[in-house]
Amino acid sequence: MDEAARLLTLLALVGGAIAVLGGVLAWYLDETRRLKRTLAQALGAEPNPLLVARGRGSAIGFDLGSAQVAVAWDKGGWRLTYRLDELVGVELVVDRRVAARTFRGESRRPLDELGPPAELVRLRFVFDDAHHPDFELDLWKPEDETHRGRLAPDEALHEANRWIARIEALLRRPVGPKPAPAVAAPPPRAAPVALPILETPPWEDDDDEDLIGEERTIN
Repeated sequence: MDEAARLLTLLALVGGAIAVLGGVLAWYLDETRRLKRTLAQALGAEPNPLLVARGRGSAIGFDLGSAQVAVAWDKGGWRLTYRLDELVGVELVVDRRVAARTFRGESRRPLDELGPPAELVRLRFVFDDAHHPDFELDLWKPEDETHRGRLAPDEALHEANRWIARIEALLRRPVGPKPAPAVAAPPPRAAPVALPILETPPWEDDDDEDLIGEERTIN
């Protein structure tokens, strides 16, 4: 009986440890936390504000202190960092049409229709970058209705509309001058070296002058 009790106790402890380890691992690998860690590494600070497309493994975050914006996808496996002045604008795509938008230097086009979407609610961020000109976040798709914790269609529309207003406020901020490229300072000049003053050559001594004078006298 003692052996059986010890065995049951040991199994209970092992089971509890596995459950705790599984919970910690699930917490650490949570989609939102992974994306937040990735963006924090890219920005050098906690992203604020932050938008995560739940179930899509993608997110966008800002660090207004350093004027940077970073995007991440593939559950944080990939990331890109932009300067805030490279953000050109954002579009709200609802069911294959642009329902609202705001771009730098343009008037905001607000969201007029708040009817329930049928296919898609997407935010498309546009950047002044030839290699990676845009980044898309799908806030809602029809399959999200069967997954717990994801946005409902109306919630996705309202969240997207709030981000349109937020990006408009960011785009209104004055863009500071870009830092001038660093120019290497010229190497210091070598100090002038004083040349020694040469003494009178031995062939120009007084004796030679006397001889020359004697020769001229004889001639």
